[in-house]
Amino acid sequence: MTSDDRIVFIGPGVMAEAMVTGLIQKAGVGADQITFSGPRPKRLEELAERYGTRTATDNRDAVDGAQVVVLSVKPQMAPDVADGLSGAIPPTALVLSIVAGARLDSLASRLNHAALVRAMPNTPAQVGQGITVWTSTEAVTAAQKEQAQRILSAFGEELFVGDEDYLDMATALSGTGPAYVYLFMEAMVDAGVHLGFPRRIAEQLVVQTVKGSVAFYEKSPSHLARLRNQVTSPGGTSAAALYYLEKAGFRTALSRAIWAAYERSVELGMGKKRGPVGER
Repeated sequence: MTSDDRIVFIGPGVMAEAMVTGLIQKAGVGADQITFSGPRPKRLEELAERYGTRTATDNRDAVDGAQVVVLSVKPQMAPDVADGLSGAIPPTALVLSIVAGARLDSLASRLNHAALVRAMPNTPAQVGQGITVWTSTEAVTAAQKEQAQRILSAFGEELFVGDEDYLDMATALSGTGPAYVYLFMEAMVDAGVHLGFPRRIAEQLVVQTVKGSVAFYEKSPSHLARLRNQVTSPGGTSAAALYYLEKAGFRTALSRAIWAAYERSVELGMGKKRGPVGER
């Protein structure tokens, strides 16, 4: 990014804010180069006060003269927002979408714009520890790909893939992944409280156990199964616990949950709505 480049975020949500934090703190992008555009003045004022960014309430006006336009709205809002921006984005601008399920061909048609990147970050981006899977249309130039890479790496790791179908898979695995981890940790904490620990001690034990396990894995060349076996003595406590988890269908439940998230991401890309969880 150069000091003259303008980046406009359409949708001033939590993920957009995380991206802006990384751009300002790690990528050296000036706050005055960034514009948040959205319908809620109070939210825009809050962001402007916190980061010193520009704000706008009219999306078409906001993207005028922009070099990068980030679509960061909720999936249900994306079609209307994209239709509203049709023909307004500068021809040389890069559009970077983080809308779950929104496919490149649909966005290109609605926006009447060819240079598009589709990305799936996750919430650890808020602390600079995210992982983002991304792909692009053929109209995206080498310079724009480099631009997208610099933006996405400002809040964690990034991984380019050539097949857009991987984005729906990433949505289910890494995009939704933190929710699985938090539920697992919550269950462990509750179990600790059931054993008799005060909740604050149970939380400390669980959080450090998860952090330490990940750190140990990152420094070890071993397969995950081998690391698990290292703490599973024959006839011991780990063996008893893992036997019960397998008997209860832990692996199957998690696999089915990830598959359900993948199916929902595909549905969103097809514009399908759904009622309460479980209804088709």
